[in-house]
Amino acid sequence: ASDCYVSLWLPTASDKKVKTKTIKKTDDPVWNETFYFRIQNEVKNILELTVYDDDSLTKDDPQFTVMFDIAKVRPGEVAYEIFSSKSEVRTEILGELSRMLPSHLNTENHCGLGYFPLSLHKELGANTKSQAAGNILCSLSFVTTLPPIYSGSELLICSTDLKCFLLPDKTVKFPLPQCVSDTQENKDNSDDSLTIPLTLLAVGQKVKVGLPVEKVSVSLFTLTFAEGKSLDVRLGYNLCEEEQDFLQKRKKVVASALKKVLQLRRDLHEHEIPVIAVMATGGSVRAMSAMYGHLLGLQKLNLLDCATYLTGTSGSTWTMTNLYKNTDWSQKTLEGPISLAKKQVMKCKMNVISMEHLKYYHKEMIKRAKEGHISSFTELWSLVQEAFLHDEVCTSKLSDQRKAVDQGQNPLPLYAILNVKVEQISTFKFREWVEFSPYEVGFQKYGAFIRSENFDSEFFMGRLVKKLPESRICFLEGIWTNVFTRNLLDSLYWSSNSDEFWDHWAKDMVDIGKSLKCFKINIYPLFLVIHRLKCSYLSDTVLDVSPNKLTPQEKHLCLIDVGYFINTSCPPLLKPERNVDVIISLDYSMGNMFQQLEMTYRYCKTQGIPFPKIELSEEDKKNPKECYVFSEAENPRAPTVLHFPLVNNTFKDYKEPGVKRSPLEMKDGDINLTNNNSPYYFTKLVYSAEDFDKLVNLSSYNILNNKDLILQAIQRAMAWRRTVVGRRPPRKS
Repeated sequence: ASDCYVSLWLPTASDKKVKTKTIKKTDDPVWNETFYFRIQNEVKNILELTVYDDDSLTKDDPQFTVMFDIAKVRPGEVAYEIFSSKSEVRTEILGELSRMLPSHLNTENHCGLGYFPLSLHKELGANTKSQAAGNILCSLSFVTTLPPIYSGSELLICSTDLKCFLLPDKTVKFPLPQCVSDTQENKDNSDDSLTIPLTLLAVGQKVKVGLPVEKVSVSLFTLTFAEGKSLDVRLGYNLCEEEQDFLQKRKKVVASALKKVLQLRRDLHEHEIPVIAVMATGGSVRAMSAMYGHLLGLQKLNLLDCATYLTGTSGSTWTMTNLYKNTDWSQKTLEGPISLAKKQVMKCKMNVISMEHLKYYHKEMIKRAKEGHISSFTELWSLVQEAFLHDEVCTSKLSDQRKAVDQGQNPLPLYAILNVKVEQISTFKFREWVEFSPYEVGFQKYGAFIRSENFDSEFFMGRLVKKLPESRICFLEGIWTNVFTRNLLDSLYWSSNSDEFWDHWAKDMVDIGKSLKCFKINIYPLFLVIHRLKCSYLSDTVLDVSPNKLTPQEKHLCLIDVGYFINTSCPPLLKPERNVDVIISLDYSMGNMFQQLEMTYRYCKTQGIPFPKIELSEEDKKNPKECYVFSEAENPRAPTVLHFPLVNNTFKDYKEPGVKRSPLEMKDGDINLTNNNSPYYFTKLVYSAEDFDKLVNLSSYNILNNKDLILQAIQRAMAWRRTVVGRRPPRKS
């Protein structure tokens, strides 16, 4: 015998779970209780029912969980749904729904909402043939009303300077000032209040309310019931207006640069201009240093002005944030920024834990906590990281980088990261790509984006309800490069080859496919509660079949380095609306030079994302070349990928393309990139001047030595654009 109760949760109606009473010591529990849910039919409403065994000593044990899509119950009809648990205990749900429209509501002006009184009991009636124990009968009814309330409670206590999102059929509760009368000195007036029905307020109308309090002058409150019009969250898959404006300006820069590089006789037409992106992986200080060399090589070939996007993750973001402090960095020689980076890489890092620095970290964290930011180890790591990357406090912010792209003078920077679950759930089972740009931060998966200056602020129903000061860029760098918060459940990734990794991930994907036919949420409830936009997303995680466990139901995001899944910043470039033709892939991995690229291909293949097939010979894997070109003539929707692994091939014999080293210069070409004793191992944060110069020179050389391959790929992209205009039409929002 067990002590069972049922927990019910409809996250689109409330963040709180309700439960039945516990039926003691029986294997055949009977419930006869009613629960009310306020529903919004513009979002996907998934009711989650879980049967628990009540335990007074330990945590209650869940017996099984079933989910019910309320949309399956139509107004005026009776619907039957039967769910079977793996333990052969069957749960039967009966939904009975009728629509009632109050005469005082104009339903044409409001989103459809409703009440769901949900009754639970065992008896299913004479016409129902069920022998299973623990049957649940749900009786549902429906009433149209207005949008939900921010606090989730029936009464909302407001102050004179508080802006609230309210339901017009709710009430506003004003606390009265506490006072003591002559006759009742010890009277507790803490519960005294004045309650005002919002139905008395018209949109835009101001009402003065007097609060009579004994022996206290009358207080006046002014109420204004205003109807919100616009959202603070951008919904949809299209590019934001600022990025579209940037693209128009950048096209002119790219067209001019290509005409010069390719020695064209005429100007390019707009549809001929290819979209070229430079994509960098992570790799700590190694990635930061080598990326400077790669960008220097592109600059020397006049190809930096041909790039529209520049993406990075983890260590490569350090290079990007340093460069974008200068509004026209790509128009100047990179020798200056490289010299500054060299100075930082060479300096001793021990002072970052000095007493002076520790006091500074403590002071900064207290300051941010007072501003409303959530304190975490990542914040401390961000400050430590800033100390060893810079000599001074960096005051720049992500939104400041707009100045570096407002005229299209530099490529648009995009930073990639993962959103995961706080619980110990492996990134194999759940992770979502998040992109940062100077304009926006958001999820391509859900088509939901916020302004970059509003990142870390609080949103509700698509509106900004608590604005926090924008964080300095160092706190974003701490998120993008939090390599020391590794998920222990992801150890397989760090120790396996790509095939083992993929078998593990694909196994989870098979389980997803078996369940997708039953439940698939297609709305982002957190942002779409009052917005009539419906969209679908790629289902690539185990939790995608449990909509109540997805990100829209979380109060906070949990952002980590992409290296916990695939070390790449490619996903933002695969967005169809960006229509990228050529990706210059800069890989800073040591060891398996192609593992990350192969993983990216397999991931894209599984998700149906256009990406060229990665085929390598055994010779390529043993002795990798400096550059590889991957493209598919039969799949023109896929971009061409120029892959540059971090290898020392001909550089050991040539100091410049076509210029051999002298015997005395041979040591400059001797670089260890193969083992844990390498000076470039990812945990080593200090380089000698010689090691830094070697890495930068190697990276620059590999670009310069493969100029022809790069130009050929660009020319093929241009030729294809001349043939087919708009070959990858944007996805419809």
